[in-house]
Amino acid sequence: MQFGIFYEHQLPRPWGEGDEHKLFQDALDQVELADRLGIDYAWEVEHHFLEEYSHSSAPEVFLAACSQRTQRIRLGHGIVLMPPGYNAPARIAERIATLDLVSNGRVEFGSGESSSLAELGGFHVPLDSKRAHWREALEQVCNMMAMDPYPGYQGESFSMPCRNVVPKPLQKPHPPLWVACSNRETIHLAARLGIGALTFAFVDPEDAKRWVSEYYEIIENECTPIGHAVNANIAMVTGFSCHEDEAEARRRGEDGFRFFGYGLGHHYIFGAHKPGRTDIWANFEQARATLPRADHARGIGTPDQLRAHIKGFEEAGVDQVIFIQQGGRNRHEHICEALELFAEKVMPEFQARETERQAEKNARLEPAIERALARKKWMAPLSDEEIPEMLALGRQVAETSEGGDSGA
Repeated sequence: MQFGIFYEHQLPRPWGEGDEHKLFQDALDQVELADRLGIDYAWEVEHHFLEEYSHSSAPEVFLAACSQRTQRIRLGHGIVLMPPGYNAPARIAERIATLDLVSNGRVEFGSGESSSLAELGGFHVPLDSKRAHWREALEQVCNMMAMDPYPGYQGESFSMPCRNVVPKPLQKPHPPLWVACSNRETIHLAARLGIGALTFAFVDPEDAKRWVSEYYEIIENECTPIGHAVNANIAMVTGFSCHEDEAEARRRGEDGFRFFGYGLGHHYIFGAHKPGRTDIWANFEQARATLPRADHARGIGTPDQLRAHIKGFEEAGVDQVIFIQQGGRNRHEHICEALELFAEKVMPEFQARETERQAEKNARLEPAIERALARKKWMAPLSDEEIPEMLALGRQVAETSEGGDSGA
């Protein structure tokens, strides 16, 4: 079992001078601590305009800062918004590769499409075609990172001429691929495309076991990778707060986890929002008494309770548990104390079994991954003769001018 921490960079109102600065500096300190403690992954989302719920609009910048303060922890884009209305595919390839280089090959490349109207409308991304745009862009970004030169592409959501997209990532052919999954359908899609499943559904271990079984069955029998490699992994998220006293663990962590769910619902399901004016935290406080208890917050409790909770995920075959530790008004010092206690009392026994588990899994999946790669239809590279020559603008102007003069 591996472990990760996850950031939306939540900042409930009211906002004071310097609050965003403190939010990001605290998060950097937490990632640095997680690295020292031996936690495996730090994940950072990309969202835009989702006030209070997510102030994480430039994850490549935050993760680059993390890379210079850490040594071992994997740095995960969880996720990059792929439709070209958000990010030009070539720019994604360049940013991922650059981050991989400055981090010494520690990048995990998670992708997604978003379903909030604030983001879709803000970038004019069509709702009905965002899945197709995600898939098209992801496949071509992988080609851009792996091919020298990239042959060019004429597609539905974007087109690009032949170019050599540089730099290339340190990890070959490209960093491991993941995709945000919120239900069984998207988990099945991840498996069919050979992508790790970042599951943001807050399921219990009992449900996770069925989802894991279905994911790996598809990996072994139906996978045709969208990228140039297969990343067969499934991660599940859970709430997180660890303290020797259960009541204190809940006092420190449960309200933040409930706000995480409320903010998600506000921006994606039931909310009415005036940019710069709506106070989601005030609405949350008014609704708190009527909100259901955080049924899936079993990552909140004593070390023994967390051990039992995570053991269920391990037995279900989950590869990684990702903690939602920064939510609502959860305090920085409480997050750090919880991570330290977890690393001391809970994590070692799971990590002690990880090397053997990974070796057994890799041996089991190796033939299936070979078959999957054999099924892939690869983009054809250009021969030297087919690579077009580009003339610099100055030369084009000069040659055009010379041609005009000779014609006169």
